[in-house]
Amino acid sequence: MAPAVVSAAFRLPFATRRFSSSSSPRITFQHSTICIRHLRRITTASSMSQQTNEIDASNTAEKPDDVVVQYVVLRRDLIDSWPLGSVVTQGCHASVAAIWSFKDDPVTLQYCDPQHIDSMHKVTLEVKGETQMMNLSEKLKSGGISHKLWMEQPENIPTCIATKPYLKSQVSPFFKKLKLCK
Repeated sequence: MAPAVVSAAFRLPFATRRFSSSSSPRITFQHSTICIRHLRRITTASSMSQQTNEIDASNTAEKPDDVVVQYVVLRRDLIDSWPLGSVVTQGCHASVAAIWSFKDDPVTLQYCDPQHIDSMHKVTLEVKGETQMMNLSEKLKSGGISHKLWMEQPENIPTCIATKPYLKSQVSPFFKKLKLCK
């Protein structure tokens, strides 16, 4: 068996690393930022007195051309009728809210890691209006895609959707029929 390749940034205090004979790669961590590349059958365990979380590493290991991406979807009717800055602000609100809501997710941690902060990938798309925005939100919910539907207050207007960061291969099928925002 070839040894696992784990980034040098992957260090957990009071943790031990060991190879496992289990069939699915798993990593257990406490509260650290993780950068995983080509992880194969490795387990990290911490002392029993510390709370741990398990993550399926196959969901975070990158393929060479598979990047971590956040999708942001704006409403075309608002782009055409609101000031551009106001619409951009809606996208910013949704993006930050999605990142913060899923701040403990391992892919979000990887996306926001200082090593990757200057190479974030976002795809900004558009839907025609409110009905399409709400339909997309329902489609994402039913597909298990975590996202934030931004509601502008106090009017309670749905203005934008932002996903939490995902591997592009995991989430792109949900957005393939949408146009790039121009």
